[in-house]
Amino acid sequence: MEPRLDVCRLWVRYPFVLAQNELTPRSCKDLTVRIFSTDPIDGFEPAVLTGHKSAVVGAWFSIDGHTIYSVSKDGSLFVWKYRPLHATQTEDGEGPDAKKARNSATLVRKWACASRHYFNQNHAKVVSCDFHAETNILVVGFTSGVFGIWELPDFINIHTLSISQKKVESVTINPSGEWLAFGSAKLGQLLVWEWKSESYVLKQQGHNHEMNCLSYSPDGQYVATGGDDGKVKLWNTQTGFCFVTFTDHSASVQAVEFSKKRNGNVVFSASLDGTVRAFDLVRYRNFRTFTSPTHVQFGCISVDPSAEVICAGSIDTFEIYLWNVQTGNLLDILSGHTGPVSAVVFSPTEGRLISGSWDRSMRSWGVFSRDTASEPFEHTSEVLAIAYRPDGQEVAVSTLDGQITVWNVEFHRQVGTIEGKKDVGGGRREGERVTAENSSGGKHFTSLCYTLDGSCIIAGGNSKYVCIYDVQSATLLKKFEISHNLSLDGMHRELDSRNMTEAGPRELIDDTGDLSDIEDRIDASLPGAKKGDLSLRAKVKPEARTKCVRFSPSGRTWAAASTEGLLLYSLDDAIMFDPFDLEIDITPETVLEAVTESKEYLRALVMSFRLGERDIMQAVFEKIPSVSINIVAKGLPQKYLDRLMKFLIDRMDASQSVQLNLIWSLSILRHHGQYLKDHSQEYAGQLRGLIKAISKLQDVLSKV
Repeated sequence: MEPRLDVCRLWVRYPFVLAQNELTPRSCKDLTVRIFSTDPIDGFEPAVLTGHKSAVVGAWFSIDGHTIYSVSKDGSLFVWKYRPLHATQTEDGEGPDAKKARNSATLVRKWACASRHYFNQNHAKVVSCDFHAETNILVVGFTSGVFGIWELPDFINIHTLSISQKKVESVTINPSGEWLAFGSAKLGQLLVWEWKSESYVLKQQGHNHEMNCLSYSPDGQYVATGGDDGKVKLWNTQTGFCFVTFTDHSASVQAVEFSKKRNGNVVFSASLDGTVRAFDLVRYRNFRTFTSPTHVQFGCISVDPSAEVICAGSIDTFEIYLWNVQTGNLLDILSGHTGPVSAVVFSPTEGRLISGSWDRSMRSWGVFSRDTASEPFEHTSEVLAIAYRPDGQEVAVSTLDGQITVWNVEFHRQVGTIEGKKDVGGGRREGERVTAENSSGGKHFTSLCYTLDGSCIIAGGNSKYVCIYDVQSATLLKKFEISHNLSLDGMHRELDSRNMTEAGPRELIDDTGDLSDIEDRIDASLPGAKKGDLSLRAKVKPEARTKCVRFSPSGRTWAAASTEGLLLYSLDDAIMFDPFDLEIDITPETVLEAVTESKEYLRALVMSFRLGERDIMQAVFEKIPSVSINIVAKGLPQKYLDRLMKFLIDRMDASQSVQLNLIWSLSILRHHGQYLKDHSQEYAGQLRGLIKAISKLQDVLSKV
């Protein structure tokens, strides 16, 4: 069997052959560890270490290069020592290698197994491992979701902890050896663990199935998402982290939407479990559940601008249900569609409800009038998505034939058509018998959204492209490619004929029965099922597609719920999507060293803000020369503007350095004025405080 090398490799100095040449041990699936040289060495023969009874997961050199540690999948650890040949004798006396070494003029050495150790984790197999040579710490992840830390070479178990219900598929150690990072693909988990204090530094989990929908909060600071795993998650757009997860739904979440009022502290969700739920973002609880008289599946929701009425469209009874948000009572059931309701949208300016259905019609409902009769707008194909223009004058409708139709609802008149079939077409999917150009599958938009000024429409569908159109001219302005991941289906324009066999595409042939491990051969999924946990679907490739697109209330950022996850795009060059740096060397000593010795003023200022000690911030602030203030203010990340402005306002009230304070104020406004203007609501308190402090200085100076 041809050896297959692991993707992980470690480059170290080899002390015995040639000190200036680099060697690397590689773990192989043919049960061996092989040592190769990166540079040609005269007389060097690659070593092959055998003895493992299962595939080798990882192999590393010790810090001095005298020892190799190798871990195999069956949970065994082999310690290899580089010894002279005369040290490896047989029971009958000297071996042939020892005789050769005795007769040789130079001492010949070889690798030999010095000891074996076993993890003994109740038959759980090793999936991932990593070794930190400086601290001699070995971290191992198992199929049971347990990870353990051992100190080598004594093989002392420091501690063992269960962190997941699925196997720990990835583990790594930071350069200092104090933090451990773990990843579980089947649950979408990412954990950072500080093993000395036994505490979490970071704990994140995304949707472990597909993400179906999203909605921006009224201030644009948060994004709510819903997925096939039945969870509703809230994400901070500034840090990129999920800070709360609601698990009340028992089926796939199809739609989420924030309330337009009440400061956006309520988010609504509709699910296939037959419920519409309202979540309080102050107490983080489900405070209201809306249900129908009979069990139905809801596929879309909409909340009126006053946040008093919520409606949801059914995909099995073809009806629209309206509830009172305050009481939770069912107000009305709107009938008229003869197909699944795909979209419902309230008018932003008047009490009108627009709905779309697979029956090739869009209907307008006067839900707050006495006459509840609907006006139909006929289309040539099934209606998939609807978007209201922010001023309430027009409605854009996406249909299955790839068109976007623009209607004037008040006059019942079609005012424009956008042909998007050629723009949204992606690559050729595995198993398709026609080319991507001739294929009709996926060439339509499933989500629409107007820009803030109503001049453009952003549209996404079942392909790797997201398009932005100018409504008036019906032209394509920009096309975004959301992914370059070639492992997704529909990424290639042409398929490789070498992967075609008599049984079909090679990548779609189910060969799980040939796997060596029993847990890998077990497949509990239904035959032909493609939804749900794609990691459990044998030979089913997830498709590159965008299920939902939305513009932020500021109009400078838009988000997409795609196969790759939640994607954020911004017009700002310096977007504040900056997850906090996990640094452990921020101390008062290092901050003062950066400002006094290294003269790294910007770095020192940011470190002082992260440290949070006012005395340190004051010391750094005073040590920054006035000639460098402009450069420091220009390079300051926007996420620290709030802290700098608050600190400057407090300093202006207590300090007599008038010129220094004014230079800082002028530099901040010069380089970040446009950003402060675009986010005036967020920085309203800081701007008022700065104006008040400058006015106070002006009054004091005018009296001098």
